Amino acid sequence: MDKVENQLLQVTKAIEKQVDATIEQIENLGVDDLEQLRKNRITELKKFEEKKREWLNNDHGKYDELPEEKALFDVIKKSDNIVVHFYRDSSERCKIVDKHLKILAPKHIETRFTKLNAEKCPFLAERFKIKVLPTIVLIQKTILVDKIIGFSQLGNRDDFSTEMMEWRIAQNGLINYEGDLSTPPDQQIGNKPKSYSKKIRDGAYNRDDDDLDIEEDGLKRDNSRSESLLHMKIPTQSNELTSEELAELELLE
Repeated sequence: MDKVENQLLQVTKAIEKQVDATIEQIENLGVDDLEQLRKNRITELKKFEEKKREWLNNDHGKYDELPEEKALFDVIKKSDNIVVHFYRDSSERCKIVDKHLKILAPKHIETRFTKLNAEKCPFLAERFKIKVLPTIVLIQKTILVDKIIGFSQLGNRDDFSTEMMEWRIAQNGLINYEGDLSTPPDQQIGNKPKSYSKKIRDGAYNRDDDDLDIEEDGLKRDNSRSESLLHMKIPTQSNELTSEELAELELLE
């Protein structure tokens, strides 16, 4: 028996031992134990249903547009996990993002999916350092935890799958994901890579307003922040901040 076969045998024996121990534990459960397990399960289901109703009351389960910048702060107060798409009407790639998020929103009701018109949100666009459209901002418990900038992390092509978008959002725990987080869906065993016809910068989607040059380390700097976004205060005048607002925003520098 070679070394590899011996290792496989040891692993198999260890697994069998664990299975036998689990079976023995189940067989030794008394009536009271089973009843307690049943009660615990019912309690868990009730808590989930309560949480589900709360999510739905806070507009989870759908993908919609916020009317103004200030509305995002109301969302942040109500939802722990938020996916915000900053878009532009003229961008074809933003429409691609819309298509995927519309599919993911009802699938992941634990997360709030929404979008904002970047041209109508100059304050947030500046504070989030949004230089590329589309940009997806990921917020968890009032903290900006990540940004998905353009399509470079989605296969670098415009016909990426919804599964790829789902996998990328799940990297920060914003959605409940049952797949393999370590490997993109199109690279996992059993998933045959698509024969893509064109990349992002090819053809009709090669527009000046999309995929502008951006420093990747800028994202790392953003991720180093840990201050709550609720510290931010949108100025009442779009052209200038008050001294008090400037002082408060220094927390985010």
